[in-house]
Amino acid sequence: MKLLRASDHKRMPWKNGGGETVEIAVSPDGVGLADFDWRVSMATVATDGPFSVFPGIDRTLSILDGEGMTLFIEGHEAKRLTQASEPLPFAADAPTSATLIDGTITDLNVMTRRGRFTHSVRRVSVDGDCEIALTGGTGLVLCHRGNAEIDGMALASGDCLLVSDTNADRRSIAGKALLFQITIAAI
Repeated sequence: MKLLRASDHKRMPWKNGGGETVEIAVSPDGVGLADFDWRVSMATVATDGPFSVFPGIDRTLSILDGEGMTLFIEGHEAKRLTQASEPLPFAADAPTSATLIDGTITDLNVMTRRGRFTHSVRRVSVDGDCEIALTGGTGLVLCHRGNAEIDGMALASGDCLLVSDTNADRRSIAGKALLFQITIAAI
C-alpha cells in the first residue's frame, strides 16, 4: 500500500493546452501522456470546449465539484453529468466536447490503454466503520471529501491510497468521507 498525498500530486497542462490537470497516479511511473498504461487525474474545467483526444484509451469521468456539464460524445446522445451521476465510461478517442451547466467544475478522470487494461470507478460513502473490497489488479481509493482511515492509513480530502496487485483484499475503513474506488486490471 502506498499513500499518495494531495500535496504531492503533479500539476501539468492539458494535452490540448486548454487547462490544467492534477495527476494523482500513472503507470508506469513518470511516463508522458502518450505512453501510459493507466492514469488517474483531476481537472478543473472553466469553459465549454473540446476534450483532448487519447487514441486507444478508455476513460471514465466523474464530477467532483460544481454543477456539472453536458457531454457530446460522437455517436452518442448528449449526456448530462453531475455530482449525483454515476461515473461515465466512454472512449477517449471519440471526439468529445462539453458545455458547462453553471460555471466551473472539477472532474475525476480515469484512463486505461484499451486492449491491455480495463477499469471501473464507483462512488463510496462512508459514515462510521465498514469494509471495502479491492479485487483484481491495482486498487485506488481517492478521498474526495471528509476523512477516512483505511487499515491504519489516514486519508484527508484529495489523498489517494494505492494498493498494487490486489487479490480480493478486504480493507477496513473508518471515518466520514466520500470516496471513489478505482479498480484497474490487466487483460
